[in-house]
Amino acid sequence: MSRVCLFAGGRVYTADTAGSFAEAVAVAAGRIVAVGSTAELAGLYPEAEQVDLNGRTMVPGFIDAHNHYLATGEGLQSIDARYPEIDSVEALAAAVAKAAATTPAGKWVSGFGFDHAKYARTPTRWDLDAATQDHPVAIRHVSGHYLLVNTRALEMAGVDDTTADPKGGSFARDSVGRLTGLCLDAAAGLVEPVAVDIGSHGPNFHVEASIDELVGAVDAAGRAYVAAGLTAVCDAQVTKREMAGYRQAQRRGKWWVRVACMPLSHQLTEYGEVGLASGFGDDMLWLGPMKFYMDGSLIGGTAVFEEPYGEHGEFSGLLYWEPDEMREMVVEAHRQGWQVGIHTQGDRAIDAVLDAVEAAMEAHPRPDPRHRIEHCGYPRPDQIERMARLGVIAVNQPNYLHDQGDEFLTRLGERGEWLQPMRAELDAGVRIALSSDADVTTYRPLETIANAVARTTMSGRPIGLEQALTVEEAVRAHTIYAAFSIFAEDRLGSIEPGKLADLAVLDGDLFGTTPAAIRDLSVWMTVIGGDIVFGPGGRVQ
Repeated sequence: MSRVCLFAGGRVYTADTAGSFAEAVAVAAGRIVAVGSTAELAGLYPEAEQVDLNGRTMVPGFIDAHNHYLATGEGLQSIDARYPEIDSVEALAAAVAKAAATTPAGKWVSGFGFDHAKYARTPTRWDLDAATQDHPVAIRHVSGHYLLVNTRALEMAGVDDTTADPKGGSFARDSVGRLTGLCLDAAAGLVEPVAVDIGSHGPNFHVEASIDELVGAVDAAGRAYVAAGLTAVCDAQVTKREMAGYRQAQRRGKWWVRVACMPLSHQLTEYGEVGLASGFGDDMLWLGPMKFYMDGSLIGGTAVFEEPYGEHGEFSGLLYWEPDEMREMVVEAHRQGWQVGIHTQGDRAIDAVLDAVEAAMEAHPRPDPRHRIEHCGYPRPDQIERMARLGVIAVNQPNYLHDQGDEFLTRLGERGEWLQPMRAELDAGVRIALSSDADVTTYRPLETIANAVARTTMSGRPIGLEQALTVEEAVRAHTIYAAFSIFAEDRLGSIEPGKLADLAVLDGDLFGTTPAAIRDLSVWMTVIGGDIVFGPGGRVQ
């Protein structure tokens, strides 16, 4: 056996079937070789190199089951327009003007995270025009589904008041029909210079970028992720652009975490022609589910419910596909051997997705396909029972409840209390996984766990408290359940002999503190494949 490293003297939550605790973990050749008490493992491996946990909490490395890895890195390098730092139209315009002042004329000024539901009014292209007329400007909404651009950006794209709405999207217009600069869902792809034509298969944030810029984004996000205790992510929308960035980052030594890629559905035919499907790759980079979109954004007002929502019932939502179109695509993807993950928020959209999944499983039976509903915002009780029967996984993001919960309660009323009903899902036998949807919300797993346990909005209002998870359930949903959602539970997600040594050490007692304190815990060390990548002795410190 190669040299053993012994992590000892802590409180180790294994996330195994029994949900047991230990004191020490022995690692060799990138894998866990033993778990037990400090005295026991010290006796077994007297010559081991020791890392003193000093009472800290060790958990399996966190796995983010729905995360936009490269996009998060790009967001870290552009205007951060998130609330509360940017809390008004005026603050947004000021941030754009500040960025424009240091950007060469004619170059794009970009940002991410504006949330106009928290402003006194909706920003327009004219607000951005006042900040700069020397640059095209594109600021993406916090949901990822809207894009706000200035007049120059519209002119460069050849989009004007006469331009028709594309399938799967629309342009916001004022009372006399003028474009306001707000581009919803697929309409965004007609304005920004994009590297990949994805048609109406989703919001197109795959903007033109050099390979050096893509690698830089992967590097920036990866460094931030390991500092947060993440060891694996599932990138929820991958095209040839992202794959090229990932492969080149690996070659250049800028690779940090394990990545399961979700190829976007516009590539279904191409992948089928070469015979590739879910599972292809290795332990550092592999093909996960194929990504589809059914409806729009709950945050942005384009989710599709049986009953419209909004203070005045003004949001009827937007479907990317008619139900029969979705059924046809999902049946074909399932036939090819894909696991699928379908972005779905409202209950009417969930009906269509479950119909598609059931049709696929009946047409081409295979055991345990583990199809996923991404977000799964408002599943009715009958739909939850159907998900359990079909083995459909709910991939949730409780950070939404904190960040946008106040707007949800206003727009949805009583229905807001039932958003992401994870307790009901678990009780019905539905597998759940926690995730961030970064860069839509924070990538920090400890904040995600705190929000799953607390279920309070940014203003402190409760939102569906009866659906809260325990700390242990939330940790499991961010580790072993998340691993299950990407067919990786045989090697990731728990601290058990034989599994890859992916570990996170927290500087405090995760299981003996309040949700508010969980949010503020820091990560002391992150280990991937037995190597310390963050913390004392790590590549990132």
